[in-house]
Amino acid sequence: MTDAAAARARVRARALRRVENARLAALAGTDSRAATEALLSGLRAQGFGPRALGRFAYDATRRSILEARKRPAAVAETTAIHLAIGALAHPHGRAWLATSWLMTVTHLGMLEQRRTLGLPNLLTVARAALPAAAHRLGAAVPVLALATDFVDGKLARRTGTVTRFGTQGDYLADAALWTWFTLRYESSRAWQVATFAAWAIPVGALTVASFARGGMVDLPRSRWIRPAAVMEVLIGARVVVRLVQSRRR
Repeated sequence: MTDAAAARARVRARALRRVENARLAALAGTDSRAATEALLSGLRAQGFGPRALGRFAYDATRRSILEARKRPAAVAETTAIHLAIGALAHPHGRAWLATSWLMTVTHLGMLEQRRTLGLPNLLTVARAALPAAAHRLGAAVPVLALATDFVDGKLARRTGTVTRFGTQGDYLADAALWTWFTLRYESSRAWQVATFAAWAIPVGALTVASFARGGMVDLPRSRWIRPAAVMEVLIGARVVVRLVQSRRR
């Protein structure tokens, strides 16, 4: 090995040690964003190989379990709301319900200093689980989705309980619910494509960008220009119009 190659190897080794030390410190800390940044940075530094991906999955799972154990009350709240919706769920909806529960309990670290979900986050979690009970709730699903989405954010701001869990969970709950709804109940391909453009495509793009960058990439949010919110209202309005028309017949 030449002196230049040896020097490059030493520089790379030092960089990897810095990344590893930062990763360990972040995983042991209380800042969920810093932990996610460290996980992504470590994955990118190690080249996205099978070993790196396995380590990433192990560290993410371990941190999720540790954060959930710190918040038994939040786990109990999550379980209770899913059991309540599960009482209305068709057997075909149990997979959705289980996925919703798992996604919730593995992201409780995003509550940061809070140890309970609180009412705003409970409404968000309930909205994400609603499709599991669609066969019982029927047309009430989009109505309940609109109502909870309108209330949870305002309630969180009014009570000073805004969290990363609520902010990120709100968007993901909407993405899951409205994508499912349009695929199942909308025959118009244009509306299906518009729904994907408003929710699913941005979520996928941000995920890919975050992994490629080795750090979190946030969704640009504007107070005045919110395509997803507009789509949500329009889809809800279409549901209401169809209900009115069906009753007049």
